[in-house]
Amino acid sequence: MKRIFSGAQPTGNVHLGNYLGALRNWVALQRDYESFFCIVNLHAITAPQDPKMVAAKTRELARIYLAVGIDPNVSTVFVQSDVPAHAELTWLLNCVARVSELERMTQYKDKVRKHEENVSVGVFDYPVLMAADILLYQTDLVPVGEDQKQHLELTRDIAIRFNRDYGQTFVVPDPFIPKVGARIMSLADPAKKMSKSDEESEAGCIMLLDNDEAVRRKFKRAVTDSGTEIKFDESRPAINNLLTIYHLLTNKTPAEIEEQFKGKGYAALKQELADVCIEFLKPIQERIRSIDDDKLSQILEQGAERAEAIAQLTLNHAKKGLGLIGARS
Repeated sequence: MKRIFSGAQPTGNVHLGNYLGALRNWVALQRDYESFFCIVNLHAITAPQDPKMVAAKTRELARIYLAVGIDPNVSTVFVQSDVPAHAELTWLLNCVARVSELERMTQYKDKVRKHEENVSVGVFDYPVLMAADILLYQTDLVPVGEDQKQHLELTRDIAIRFNRDYGQTFVVPDPFIPKVGARIMSLADPAKKMSKSDEESEAGCIMLLDNDEAVRRKFKRAVTDSGTEIKFDESRPAINNLLTIYHLLTNKTPAEIEEQFKGKGYAALKQELADVCIEFLKPIQERIRSIDDDKLSQILEQGAERAEAIAQLTLNHAKKGLGLIGARS
């Protein structure tokens, strides 16, 4: 079977956009590919974090992976820092990547503009760590959002360069970007992506752990466009975003949805969307609460062991290509 790899950071709160744009696809793909799903906690510390919060959020995110339908008997679920090969391969790839390539990364440039004096080297090197994450597992396909597509292109460039200069070592991965739902927008500002890293956008995010009252309040206050017709229309981003969310949660076709809300107002759509979302979140939240600590630790330990076995083979191959294995013989 071909392999897929993806991961999420244990920072902030996981929201509906994360599920519809990423986690939902992981669940759908896991039985068709040998799947590796990682909690990328080394990426999380590229910005200052409360250590206790990082530890707690790492386990919370692992619970969410399992609760949304990732099966540890089918997929490998593990924590990035539990597999040291991620950090070691990053250094090897740092010696292949180019400073000019990293300086062109859009996310890096955005963070420099916002926090010019306080951007860590880790933020600059983030794409190389991401490349190591992917290449360690000889990954064929990477489910990514549009915002990570540039990083995956860099991963491909690094793999091609390494293979050319040091012998065939890495599979060159391809992106998997869903046509619908890859970019769920904020309920408060449909020009911005729903983002857990934007502290000002909490009102625009439906969190997977939100209670019923919070879900209803956020949809009720969701921004809408001028006009009254409820139709899919990319020129009306606010209503198009709400309809996309409804489409993905119900699996109804756009035509069915437009017929359902024909002649109705935005309030009816928001109320129905809140009801559907609450019903969708309820079993996920129940499953999150049902996973005890011992079971979670066992799943993550077994996942790390499986990941380490494959990662170490790739790392050794890369080290051999660079002349770092066999130097004493």
